[in-house]
Formats: sequence, structure tokens, C-alpha cells
Amino acid sequence: MINIQSLSKSYGAQVLFEDTSLQLSAGERVALIGRNGFGKSTLFRILLGQEQEDQGNIQIPKNYRIGHLEQHLHFTKPTLLEEACLGLREEEIHFEYKAERILFGLGFTKEDMSKSPHSFSGGFQIRLNLAKLLVSEPNLLLLDEPTNYLDIVSIRWIVPFLRSWDGELIIISHDREFLNQVCTHTALIHRQKIRKVKGGTQKLFELIATEEETYEKTRINEEKQRKHAEAFINRFRAQATKAALVQSRIKELEKMKEKEKLTDVASLSFDFRLLPLNSKKAMDINNISFAFEKTNPLISHLELQIKTGDRIAVIGKNGKGKSTLLSLIAGELKPNVGSIHPNANLEIGYFGQTNIARLDETLTVEGEVASSNAQLNRTQVRGICGMMMFSGVLAEKKVSSLSGGEKSRVLLGKIVAKPSNFLLLDEPTNHLDMESIEALTESIHRFKGTVVIVTHSEEMIRRLATKLVVFDRDKVIVFDGTYDEFLEKIGWDEGEIPAQKEKKIESEKPQIKNKKELRKLRAQEALKKKQAAEPSESNIKSLEENITRLEKELKQAHEKLINASREGNSLTISQLSKKTKELELAIEQQFNELEKVSKNSEG
Repeated sequence: MINIQSLSKSYGAQVLFEDTSLQLSAGERVALIGRNGFGKSTLFRILLGQEQEDQGNIQIPKNYRIGHLEQHLHFTKPTLLEEACLGLREEEIHFEYKAERILFGLGFTKEDMSKSPHSFSGGFQIRLNLAKLLVSEPNLLLLDEPTNYLDIVSIRWIVPFLRSWDGELIIISHDREFLNQVCTHTALIHRQKIRKVKGGTQKLFELIATEEETYEKTRINEEKQRKHAEAFINRFRAQATKAALVQSRIKELEKMKEKEKLTDVASLSFDFRLLPLNSKKAMDINNISFAFEKTNPLISHLELQIKTGDRIAVIGKNGKGKSTLLSLIAGELKPNVGSIHPNANLEIGYFGQTNIARLDETLTVEGEVASSNAQLNRTQVRGICGMMMFSGVLAEKKVSSLSGGEKSRVLLGKIVAKPSNFLLLDEPTNHLDMESIEALTESIHRFKGTVVIVTHSEEMIRRLATKLVVFDRDKVIVFDGTYDEFLEKIGWDEGEIPAQKEKKIESEKPQIKNKKELRKLRAQEALKKKQAAEPSESNIKSLEENITRLEKELKQAHEKLINASREGNSLTISQLSKKTKELELAIEQQFNELEKVSKNSEG
């Protein structure tokens, strides 16, 4: 449907794209990923005609409509429904039911239809923009971080909606699970090129890693060959008897194109510094209630005991009190009723949206990080800046010039600079790219203190949380268990999430918590098979023949892999690497089965 050929785009010395191509076929839903600042949003602007490429050819079919989720907020109609209807096509301008269906799915109520768009919070205004786009039914949807302002309930609605979309999609998002659920293909912007494959994000990351590892090994080997050839030429250049050999080596060197060393891509890498808390109890929250307006209580009679080492995810719909609860825990707000008793030695590292707004824009990155802990020397501060991807002169950038993602990293740097034993994190992944989110998740996982986190990422909740505080059905509850256990035993209000039967079925599958339990289940299955099977000599002979055949195939695959590495054929290398892993696994499985059958036969 869309064909981009030989695209190049630069801003001064910064090269985003260099002679790269991308094809989008009918019905494809493409996840567009890459580090922040690598050109994802720029590619959107080029497709929309808002920016001009430096070089290249972009072919878009005639009458092909492209819809884009606007990031700015501008409303002209007095009611929510009228504003949403602006997105309808001209011939459907009176089909209000279409707009209503989308609005209901995004969490709006019947009563909201007549309210002013300006009366809603920023998150709900973003949803209104999304509704205006969806009702226009374009051929191609360009969605730039569509989940940034959506809560879990809305994300669980929009996933099946987008999967059922008849046209094409290109989605920029940092939410890996969301992309894997929605998209059929993944395109990565990396080293000024766009690489697209069928399948999820992990497949593409593994392919790129394998190719770059092979490239670097080949480059090092060729560099050694070059040095040996140069040494030979220098040593025997003056000897007439070696003239033919020297000339042969010179010609070889001329043919051998020197490969450039791959530059390292800056990555987020850090650990939160732990201040030990010699107590089993971190905080007691006793029967608290809170409301900004008496007629609209956000939290009612919440009881919560937070133990040292707890991993608590605060989840639910936007605007229901999640961030307010964190502000209460941090001591920035006081409960109307009840009390909060933190441990006397509690040291909180607080990542909140208001904290980002409070960064001193007159300071540099280095100055802002240093202000968090006066005991650190400049070398230590610079080290923390480097961990947050502000190495060298980047640490001297003014906070006022930073993007949202960069400011998030500065705030993380301030938390790292000061040892803590209680992390309070309010949507810490907003504005971070996929690789940075992975680094953050791993850092939280390694942290030995207590963690309370607000996030809409179901993947992060599954990986980190052992206890939940859930805002749902106009109340707040504490659930002592994992997210999958919550979905199985309670689940979200089905009235809020249309078309979730498929997800409900998935949640009813038995949950395997750890490797030990997985091994136990495998052993049970193996025992059943063992009891049911009648081993015989023919079984053993068949397994031995299979092993011989597979080992022969593995030897051939290794030989082909060596040849492909010499030739630098990255596609073949990737295919053969996958094949050798599959063959090794198959051989191991056959040996295991042979051992079981042999033992049974002996018994």
C-alpha cells in the first residue's frame, strides 16, 4: 500500500535516515520502534506531508486516507459528542452512534456526552482526540504513543479494537506487550536504517543482535588478516624472489573492503542505591479517606500494611485516585480521615509527575542531580549522569532544553544519587523508550527495598508486583496476590471493557509462577507418559536412528554457518543460527527420551 524507497533525512550533523526503505502491505499492523530521537515521529511527519525528506521516493495510493493521533489539544464544539462527531466523514456526519460507541469504549459515560471537552482531565482529552481519529475510519492509522495517557481498562478495550481494524496501522509505543498483542509486524529504526520483520519485537531484537555479533566477529577476523597481509608485504617487499607473492597480497588488500567498527548505542544502566531498613514494617496506612471535594471521595477507608520488600502495584482507571494515594504516602497530602505511619528510618525515593515539573530549569543536568545529595563529589555525580545517558557535554545541558524522556531520566538520576529504602514510582515509564523501560524494570527488580508503583503496563505489573491496590467499581481494594491471580479471581468490571471474552479465557489458564513449579509440572507430565508407555526395543532403535540423523544435520548446519560467516551473509547466518539451536534442542530431547525408555526397559 505504501512504498518508501531510498529515504534519507538529516538535521544538520544528525543523520536520522540514510538510504533506507520500508514497505507497508495491505492489512499489516506495524510496530515502529527505536530509541528516542532516532526518527520515529519524523517518519510520521514525512508520511503526513508535514516534513520533506532530503532524498527518496514515497509512493502512496490515490485517495488513500491517513489518520494521525494528534498530540496537541484543540476543541471547538460545546459538547463531548459534538466534538467527537467532527471526525466523522462528510457522508456520515449524522451517524452519532458511531462516535458514541467509540467514546463508551474509551471510558466515557452517557452523562459525559453533553459535557464540555474542556471539563475533562488531560488524559480524557487525549482519549477524545483518539475517538475523533477512530470514527473517521481512515485507511492507515498513525498512532504516536497511544497508551501514554490511557489506563489499563482503556488499553484492554483498545487492543481488540485495533486488532479488528480492517486497514493498516503503524504504531509508535514503548509498551512492548501492547505492540505484541496488536501488531503483525515490527519495524526497528537502528543505525539510520529501518528493518522490518513479521512477528513481535523480541524476534527483531534477537535478529539484529545476532547480525551485529557476526558482523563484529567478521570485522575482527578481517582486521587480523589485513595486518598479517600488511606485515608480509612490508617484510618481503624488497626481495625479488617474493615479488609475485607480494603483488598477490597487495591485490587481496585492495579487494578487501575495510569494515567500520559498530559504534555503541547509549543505553540506560543503573541500580537504585539501597539504604538498609532494619525492620519488617515499612508503613501502616490506617483507615484513610481522602477527597478534594466532599461530594467526590477518591479514597474511602483504605487499610494497607506495607512490609519491607513488598512490591505493590497501584492500578485502575485514570482520575480515580492512584496518583493521589502516592502523594498521601509521600506526605505531600494529608488524609481527611485516618492516619499514615511510616517507619522512622524510611527514606523515600519519589518519582512523581509533579516532581518532573518541579525540576529547576535554570540548572544543568549535572547541577540538578548534584542537588539531590550534597555528599557526592563531582566524579560521582558525573558517573550517575553517565548512567542516565548524559555522558560528557550532555551533562551540561540545561534542564529547560530537555525533552520529556530526558527529564524523566534526570529525575531517576536524582533518586539514584540519594540512597533510599522505599521507591514510590508514579508512571515512571512515560516518555521512556523500550530499551530504557527494560533497564528500569530490571533495576526495580534488583532493588532490595520496598516498591510502590503506579503503571498501566500489564507486562511490568506481571514482572514486579506481588500485591495490588486496585481502583475499580468506584472503590479501592487491596489484593494480596499477583496480577494474573487478580484477573482470575476478581477481574476488571466487564461493563467497562467490551470484547474481553478472549482475554478472560486466557486468564483462566493455570499460571506457572516459577521455574521450580514448571519443572514439577513437566515431571508430572513425564511420569504420566512413562506410566502410559510400553517401552520396547523398536522404540530404542528408532530413537537412536533419530539421534544419528539429527547429529548429521547439525554437523552440516555448523559447516554452512562457518561459510556464511566468512561471506557475511546476515540473513543466512540468522536462519542457520536458529536451525542449529533447534537441532541441538531436538537432540537433547531425543537423548532424554532414550534414557527414560532404556530405564523402563531395564525395569
